[in-house]
Amino acid sequence: MDIDDLLQELDDNQVPSGTRDINDLTQSWIAERTAPEILPFQTALLERLMERIRQQIELVETQTGNLDPKTNFCLILIQTELERVKFLVRGYLRARIHKIDKYSIYILTTPSIRGRLSPPELSYLKSHLGLLNSHFLASFLRGFPEQLRRLDDKAGGISMVEEPDLDGAVFCKVVKDIEDNIARIPGTDAEFKLTKGDVYVVRYSAVREFVLRGEVELI
Repeated sequence: MDIDDLLQELDDNQVPSGTRDINDLTQSWIAERTAPEILPFQTALLERLMERIRQQIELVETQTGNLDPKTNFCLILIQTELERVKFLVRGYLRARIHKIDKYSIYILTTPSIRGRLSPPELSYLKSHLGLLNSHFLASFLRGFPEQLRRLDDKAGGISMVEEPDLDGAVFCKVVKDIEDNIARIPGTDAEFKLTKGDVYVVRYSAVREFVLRGEVELI
């Protein structure tokens, strides 16, 4: 039995909830950086982590100045852990903001994708698009005919709306047993079986539905 077998035998319930949350945040950050499209916002996870951060900051502030060496050492550990979690939160949010900036019109005009944003992200998206449109109008669009000023123009079969490349290659790992475990590559007759524990390099579009259901993780 190797280390992977031993790790797989560990029951998730034996892992402290705080550790599980940090592991989940790390995985969400990796997935967000890897996936070509924006993924559903992890609302409950972020709420738990932000509340834990708030509580730990309060603890550090109330205990600062304590002359007990043991207490000071514990505070150092807490502050170190705080910085690690804040780094992950910032990285996760930045990865999402990057996609919102890049695919703003596509996200706003696609209800199923727009629904993946948190309320603050949706507010940011609308504000960002408004500023962008105002800037383009002031810079050069005013000199164009009215029918050519739209940023979402699709005339002539050419779309101005940038969309994510769902056929880009990704590394992924199957983390759950899947009942219907046949993945199909869109636009082809190719298909393959997804087996728990296996790692694949494949088009994102082939495993997209499994990723969104949490059965496959991007790595």
